[in-house]
Amino acid sequence: MKYFIIIVINFLTLTGIQTQTVDADAIIEKTSRIYEEWGGVEAQFVIQSYSIRNGSTESFEGAIRAKRNKFVLTTPDMLVWFDGVTQWIYLTHADEVNISTPSPDDLRLLNPIMILQDYQKDYNAMVSGESTSANAKAAYDITLTPKKADSIEKIEVQIEKNTSLPVKLVITMRNQLRNTIIIKELKKGIYPDEIFSFPKTSYPDAEIIDLR
Repeated sequence: MKYFIIIVINFLTLTGIQTQTVDADAIIEKTSRIYEEWGGVEAQFVIQSYSIRNGSTESFEGAIRAKRNKFVLTTPDMLVWFDGVTQWIYLTHADEVNISTPSPDDLRLLNPIMILQDYQKDYNAMVSGESTSANAKAAYDITLTPKKADSIEKIEVQIEKNTSLPVKLVITMRNQLRNTIIIKELKKGIYPDEIFSFPKTSYPDAEIIDLR
């Protein structure tokens, strides 16, 4: 029995050491390198929004095409273009376009890919555990916490081990809102810069509201 206990203790000790040596920064950097090598990505996703305060929920599907810090986002209610400086939000129900210069926080909420690309400046990362993704693949669970006061309380990222690609992000806001982003498909895409600017000729009757 004494030897059995020693073996168990040794096993637990070694397991603890192995867990501690998993480097969250290295995992995310590998993901970022894939984005850089691809040059552009396309993702299909589902967003589930949950209000911790009143228990209300809503869910919708969307798609995003991104290239470095540029992106085009499509949801049932809006289309968003960002060319690296200027953002255009077209509201489908109002036939209205809002033009703005978004803050980094605004961009992170619209394009979660950017969170992983430049997270080290604003977030601390740690491996919080391991899990199985919706694709039945082994995955790392990584928690990002802001280095200073932020509207985001924490971001939990699930990254599959075999592909090094994210499959789920849970963004918990300080206003008691939690957004779960489930990435259904993520693939390489090559896009010209022109697609990241608002195509005015395609929306000739849209009301333009310049908020810059």
